[in-house]
Amino acid sequence: MNDGPLIEAVGLTKVYGHFAALQGVSFSVPRGQVAAFLGPNGAGKSTCMKILTGYLAPTSGTARIGGLDVSSHRREAAERLGYLPENGPLYLDMTPMGLLTFFGSARGLTSTRLQERISQVAAKCGIEPVLHKPILKLSKGYRQRVGMAQVLLHDPDVLIMDEPTAGLDPNQIRGMRETIRELGKTKAILLSTHILQEVQPVADRVIFIHDGRIVFDGAPTEMMAESKSIEEFFHRVTGVLP
Repeated sequence: MNDGPLIEAVGLTKVYGHFAALQGVSFSVPRGQVAAFLGPNGAGKSTCMKILTGYLAPTSGTARIGGLDVSSHRREAAERLGYLPENGPLYLDMTPMGLLTFFGSARGLTSTRLQERISQVAAKCGIEPVLHKPILKLSKGYRQRVGMAQVLLHDPDVLIMDEPTAGLDPNQIRGMRETIRELGKTKAILLSTHILQEVQPVADRVIFIHDGRIVFDGAPTEMMAESKSIEEFFHRVTGVLP
């Protein structure tokens, strides 16, 4: 098993014509850490996360998951990775049980192992009461939990999540926070969020990106030491306040 960082961005640059979405972005996330990826719309967060998950190729630089170069070892890297995109697609005509069975089989889990993992992730994500209901009829909160269960099904070492609490009510947000904190004890987690109040309860570290470059990388307490609040830091770095 790799003892180094589980998530690595090394000089990632992504250029579209004359526009640079990312400019030499570098950071790493070890096992046991939850890193919040912050920045305004268009800062480059989603582009960076898509490169790390293998959905986009960088113009230059290297993305590694579990020490594996995503470009040259995409399948092996994917086995170590769970990706929860914002409003992740679900097959609405399926039940959560059917969806998990389908994805587990696609990932090559044996029948016995698959049933074990479905039971475990259903309990962890709190979807046991709706396992046999059509996803179409589930609330936004339950759909988000089903997406999380699918991401965790193969027990990946790395989780990359884009706005995991978007659209959830306060009780659902609290439950998602607790799940992320628990998972962060044994996995490397990178999560993007626009909800600044989510940072302190969840993250051990903040990586702030603006105009395609990292402008801050440190603990939430360090960010607070530079400003009165995370909101003030956000406004100051992005140029909203003088």
